[in-house]
Formats: sequence, C-alpha cells, structure tokens
Amino acid sequence: MPNSATYIAAIDQGTTSTRVIIADTRGQVVSQAQYEHAQIMPREGWVEHDAMEIWRNTRRAIVEALAKQDIADEDISALGITNQRETAVIWERATGRPIYNAIVWQDTRTNPSAAADGAADQANPAPHADHPADHPADQAKYLRQTGLLHNSYPSGPKWAWILDNVEGARERAERGELLAGTMDTWLMWNLTGGARDTENALHLTDVTNASRTLLMDLTTLEWSDELCEAIRVPRQMLPEIKPSIGTFAQVRSRGPLGGVPITGVLGDQQAALFGQHGLNEHDAKMTYGTGLFMLLNTGTQPRFSEDGMLTTVAYQIEGQPPVYALEGSVAVGGSLIQWLRDQLGMLNSAEETEELAAQVPDSGGVTIVPAFSGLFAPRWRPDARGIICGLTRFVDKRHIARAALEATCLQTYEVVAAMGGAPATLKVDGGMTANSLLMQMQADILGLDVVRPDNVETTVMGAASAAGIGALLIDAPLSLGPTTTFTATMGAPEREKLLARWEDAVARSYNQV
Repeated sequence: MPNSATYIAAIDQGTTSTRVIIADTRGQVVSQAQYEHAQIMPREGWVEHDAMEIWRNTRRAIVEALAKQDIADEDISALGITNQRETAVIWERATGRPIYNAIVWQDTRTNPSAAADGAADQANPAPHADHPADHPADQAKYLRQTGLLHNSYPSGPKWAWILDNVEGARERAERGELLAGTMDTWLMWNLTGGARDTENALHLTDVTNASRTLLMDLTTLEWSDELCEAIRVPRQMLPEIKPSIGTFAQVRSRGPLGGVPITGVLGDQQAALFGQHGLNEHDAKMTYGTGLFMLLNTGTQPRFSEDGMLTTVAYQIEGQPPVYALEGSVAVGGSLIQWLRDQLGMLNSAEETEELAAQVPDSGGVTIVPAFSGLFAPRWRPDARGIICGLTRFVDKRHIARAALEATCLQTYEVVAAMGGAPATLKVDGGMTANSLLMQMQADILGLDVVRPDNVETTVMGAASAAGIGALLIDAPLSLGPTTTFTATMGAPEREKLLARWEDAVARSYNQV
C-alpha cells in the first residue's frame, strides 16, 4: 500500500461488536476489522457491556485494520467515530477504570426512576400511552426541552442509577472523582490518553450523542442545570459538547493511530442518515440492525411529534447551525432473529431466515410481537411483553421465520405512519437489509418503494464521511455505490388484513408486567 495515499479511518462501536474501517476519499473500503463483545444480562430487562472489553476490542480492530494492508498511522488523515448511543458508562478520573458495567440502551431497569421523578404515577412505573400527547405534563416538558421521554431509554437515568447503586459513587461524583459518558466519550477519552495519560485524556462528546441523554437542551445545545438536578446527575461529571463535524482532538502519539485528528463524531443512527446523504429537509432513512431506527431530516428547526416520535439533533457542522430530525426507535429488529437462533435454536444462522421464510407463502396466521423490552416508538408501552399468537398444529419453523420478518416490517410500518406522511421512497440500510425477501415484504406492507444501496454499512460510512468533511478532505458524504429498488406488489385488502391481525396481537401483549 503506497505511503502517499490519504485515508480516513472510522470506528463503529455498535451494540454487539466494534468495527474499524479504513477508506479512501472515493469511498472505497481498503481494510477493516471487527470484534464482538459479550452481552451481559444479569436479570430480566437488564443489558450490560464491559466497557474495558469494548476498548480492548477497539484497539485490536484498529491495529488489525492497519496491519492487513500495511497502512501506517501517517497515512490516515482523519478519524471518525460512531457509536451505540444511549449506552452509559461511568469511570474513575484518576485510573480510567469503570465503576460498573456500561448500561446498554436496551436496558429497562430505569423505568421506576421515571415514576419517582413524576414522569408517571406510582401505579404505572412508566407512561402507558400510545402518544406523547397523552402523557403527563412533565413528560411534555421533557419532550419540548430535550426531544425525549423520561423513560428507560436515555443515558441520564442510567448514570443516575449507577450513582445510586454503587457504594460511594454519588459522593465521589460530587467530589469530581468520576466521569460520565456515552460510548463516543469513553472511546475519545481512551484514544486521547486514557489510563496511560489521565492528565491529558479529553472528556468530549458531540451534539447528537448529548441529545440522547435527557440532559441537553435542544435549542441551546448545552447541559441544562435544571435537567441535571431533576435527573440527579452532577453536571461536573459530563463531557464538553462539541459540533459533530470539526476538530475534536488528536489521538495520543503513543498508540495506534497516533497523532491522527478526530474530526467527526455521530451517534449511530445520525451517522446512518449522514451516510445515506440525508442532508436535506424531508430526507429519511430506516436502519435495520439490532433495533430498527427511522430518522427524518427536519432542517434547522426542531419539530415535535404528537404521534410517538422523538426529536433529536441529526448533526452539526462546526460554525453552522444544527440540523434536527424526528426519530422513531424500535427496540427489537435483528435481535429477534438472534433470539430465534441463540435462545430457541430454531436457526443455524441469521441468513437461514430468508431461506426458511421463502418456503411458505405466508406466516400461517402466526404473529410475533417482539416486545422483549416493552414497545418503543410509536407506542411507548414498557408494560408490553413479547408474544407469539395464532399457533396451530399446521405451523412449523418456516412460518415462525416468516412471522419474524413480518414483525420487523409491521413495526417499521408503524414508525413510517407516525412520521406524519410517508416519504416517496424509503432508504434502508443495516445488516438485515441483505435479506431481499424482507425488503420485498417491507415494500409490500408499506405500499411504497424501498431503496437499498449496495453498501449497506451506512453507519460506519457516515462516520468516515463526517471525519473526511471535518478534515476538509471531501465536501460531501462518500458514495455508497449502486442501489436496488423493491416495489410493492401486495394488494390493499391483504395489507389491511395483516395490519388488523398485528393490532390484535399488540393489544394482547399489553399489561404483562
């Protein structure tokens, strides 16, 4: 590999793995490496990660990606970071050691804290309403100021839980001994010094990740003292908020990517929108990963939904106003397929789902509601639990596989409908979109064209694009290559029958806690 080349590196720290890619300024990925990390589930509803394992995997992936093509640090002109967003970690300022496992965005343990802070009444630990307009007044206040609901999803209540449940943590936080961050912050702190150089390690985040904490004011783009007090997170623990695209820091000189500037940081869903070239108002994308996430670019003014959507910062370029988005977040997407494979042993691989589902014309009347962590957007029902209904002796694993794909499509339908008008086409990305049967089923259930790029890894490409723009190497997101379009063929009566069966099944999943 010639040393005169200019490359962009990007770290994609996801829910199940950490990937590092190295791309040129045309968007060609020249090297990559990826490592999975353990999913720690101490009890029902709890999901944790070992933050130190994630950092070790990140270092290993960087070293491997460089070594595969004999690329030197000096060949890398910029580094971008994207990450699972609401996952929260707290560590010691002096040693760099986390005081507790990172609490993952899917985790539901903080639902009771919403009740304690008045976000719902004591009889219902979290709001049981279909729309934010039906929530108590203080939920409306949180929505208006932060774009989020006060429930188990944001990072802020997770940090508060750690402070309240690790002995002495709250007192240490008040003394300035502890630091809090989402995974972008954790990686940047380690990349710029970490435990080896705690004096020079930088404590930073970007506006997209900060907008997922319930602690940042959407209009000022600053931590709110009022919100920090209400959620009980000391402000001195929190990182400095910076624009998503611009100069953050340099990687410490003694280590992989030494001296490389970090010039782009985006939460994973915002990175996917950016990678899909969703830079104009009304641009939308749907990501099919562990969960399902739709973002709709709403321009430079935040737009608020009465139909269960959240409001978030899409990105901000240094020196420019922020761009906002409406977001619909579904907790269970690809993780339903993983559950069928790992917990039930029905599949040998995730790829087998398409082969099995294609062998039957429909699900045989089976409906799966994958409410493993309750239902997220647009229903926001933490009391819901997963169910499989419509079973008969006729049903076999082929019908179950098809019902799992239908569940993904039906949850997507709800989010698209709640956005307040379907887009002309739906841009899609993420690992699940490799399943062409799923994409055709999605087009049928939505009744509109679904467009899939050849390169579906838009999240990491979005991070690389942000870094390249931030370092002035490129002036637009990198190319994702050609696209494939799936066109609806299902008739309206069949679609309405499927939607009615879904509504009935969802109603059965309620009040299971």
